[in-house]
Order: sequence, then structure tokens, then C-alpha cells
Amino acid sequence: MLLGITDLYIFIITGLLLNITPGTDMLYILSNTFQKGFKVGVIATLGICVGCLFHVFFAVVGLSALLQSSQTAFLIVKYIGVIYLVYLGFCMILSKNKKMNFEESKNLSMNKVKVFTTGVLINIFNPKIAIFFITFLPQFIDTNSSNSSISLFVLGLIFILFGFLVNVIIAYTSLHLSNKFSFKNDISNIIQKFTGVLFIGFGFKLALEK
Repeated sequence: MLLGITDLYIFIITGLLLNITPGTDMLYILSNTFQKGFKVGVIATLGICVGCLFHVFFAVVGLSALLQSSQTAFLIVKYIGVIYLVYLGFCMILSKNKKMNFEESKNLSMNKVKVFTTGVLINIFNPKIAIFFITFLPQFIDTNSSNSSISLFVLGLIFILFGFLVNVIIAYTSLHLSNKFSFKNDISNIIQKFTGVLFIGFGFKLALEK
């Protein structure tokens, strides 16, 4: 158990599943990739990641002292996280996967700085991401750890790193293969439903852990 971090493999798997699920972030990255090329898609991904980093700092500042001082407070945060994971899972299962429209903004002339800045703002002002980091990161930290702040920060960086790699790979692959497959929306829909089931499972697992 490094730095008080527990079940790191579950954390990584969950983070990967979240990052491969189609959403606002992926739509923004792919749309820029399709419209302006792979390099601009990478810049968009960096912007999204910096936006996530903002929420990591918020989680560290807001929760580190609380986690060290109160077992009750930790349990409250834990069960809020459980409820959120189960809710997110059901939303993924029940939601209809809309077809991504990459043609809507063809005439936009964003420069690279604006692409990056917009990516940052998309995540900073997304309350779902804030809730995710605040409720999810503490689930993988030992309550007896004396390094909870560092642990939260490390987990946040791990999530962001894997998110960056996943989105870059998806952007690159989609750019080169999108014209060869006509059923890509069906595949993403299956991934979304399957991820929802796993999220519900992770939620119940966390609820049953002592």
C-alpha cells in the first residue's frame, strides 16, 4: 500500500472505463481532431486535463484535513460516492447514445490557444467532474494514512495521465479508422451500457467494504 492508497487497480480500471465512455470531453477532443487534425486534438486533450487538475487541487485542499480528522466524515463522503457511482451507472445504462456531429462547427476558426483554453473551461465548469473527484478519490485512501493530501494528489495525477493517454489514442484511432466503419455508434453504445453495469458493481463493492 503506497502512500496510503488502496485498491489502485480498481481505481485505474474505473478511470479507464470513465475515460472511454462517450461524453462532453470526448466529443470536444474528437471534433477538434476531425476538423483540424491530430495535433490540435492533442492540444484539446491537454486543455481537458488541465481542467481536471483544477478539480484535483480542489479535492486536496477541501478534503485532506477532513479525512485525517473524522472517520464519520469519511464514511459520509464514501456513501455519497457510492450513491454517485450507482447513479452514474444507471444513467449510462438508460441514456440513449446520440450520434456525434462533427460537422456542426466546420466553419469555426479556433486557434490552438483558444482550443486549449476552451478545453480547460469545459472541465472547470462541469459540476459532475467536481463531484466525481470529491467523492471518488477518497474511496481509495486508507483512513489511517498520514499522507492523505499527497495520496489524493497522486490519485488525481494518475487519473489525468491515463485520461490523457486514452483520449489521445482514441483520437488517433478514430481519425484513421472512422471512414472504414459504419457501426461505430453501436460499439460506443455497447461500451457505455457495459461501463454503466460495472460502475454499479463498483458502487456496491465500495458500500460493502469495511
